[in-house]
Amino acid sequence: MSRLTRLLGIDVPVVLGPFGGLSSVALTAAVSEAGGLGSFGLYGYTPDRIAETVAALRAATSRPIAVNLWLPRGDEVVPAEVDLRPHLDAHAGLFADAGAEVPVPPSAFLPDVEAQLDAVLEARPDVLSVVFGIPDAATLSRARDRGIRVVGTATSVAEAVALDEAGVDAIVATGAEAGGHRVSFLREPERSLVGTFALVPQVVDAVSAPVIAAGGVADRRGVAAALALGADGVQVGTAFLRTRESAATDAHRAALTAAADTDTVLTRAMSGRLARGIPNRALREIEASGMIAPFPAQNWLTGVFRAAATVAGDGDLLSLWAGQAAGLARRETAAEVMAELRAGLPG
Repeated sequence: MSRLTRLLGIDVPVVLGPFGGLSSVALTAAVSEAGGLGSFGLYGYTPDRIAETVAALRAATSRPIAVNLWLPRGDEVVPAEVDLRPHLDAHAGLFADAGAEVPVPPSAFLPDVEAQLDAVLEARPDVLSVVFGIPDAATLSRARDRGIRVVGTATSVAEAVALDEAGVDAIVATGAEAGGHRVSFLREPERSLVGTFALVPQVVDAVSAPVIAAGGVADRRGVAAALALGADGVQVGTAFLRTRESAATDAHRAALTAAADTDTVLTRAMSGRLARGIPNRALREIEASGMIAPFPAQNWLTGVFRAAATVAGDGDLLSLWAGQAAGLARRETAAEVMAELRAGLPG
């Protein structure tokens, strides 16, 4: 048993990457039931929906579960601060082809993060993981009072040290290979694109908290390599995203199945923040237009046609998040992925 498994109350030092928008109760529960830490991304969730989600997870598994929140970086815009009309006009063709009406801007793009935190703490998951920042001392204290472990996420040694000094229980060191959003918070993500297997040993040397390696880990070889570099465990996203239990569409799974090592790009097109995914029509057209609203306005805007495209099964109008190891994501079920990852553990 490693210090990470003791800390989190799990059997296997494998954490499911928390997919904002692509999490499912079935996948989270399956990973937890297999001895890992199932995680569920709560991006954009209202307090009531958070309570309902944690209750559903508790009904699906008695094993430890984690939920994930995005902390504010301070660069987020509100509807009154951005004129969305030029952006909506520029992308009218994407809305039309998705069968979605061009929307009216909302009163708010995101729920209040303090209300989200209150809801999480009230729901008492076993673990709260956060991205894009450092939880403050009051949040850490409230979490500990409720028996909740707090995991922070770093894309550089400096971010890892800041999280360690703040007192988080564990740190995810996420390299540039990872799919989805680059969660840097001390400087722009373009200046924090350190590869996983360069980042992990440097973070291990710099912090006292357990380190979880993320980015490029998709099979037993990635697990063995991460542990050899000093990590206490791994966080795996894309390999689980391809499984039947995830909330990914069939089109998204097909794109992951077909992806080669050079088939992902870093882009701000879909959300206004830098993220890694497989390029498609929507991404290319938005980038070519140059009309990318700041976060979270762009994420709300594309979210309208992405929701319609999800129903229609149109992969050309989705966010096809994927890591550089998508070509290693070959397994159909969460149990199969867990068995493969377990095979990389020593002994």
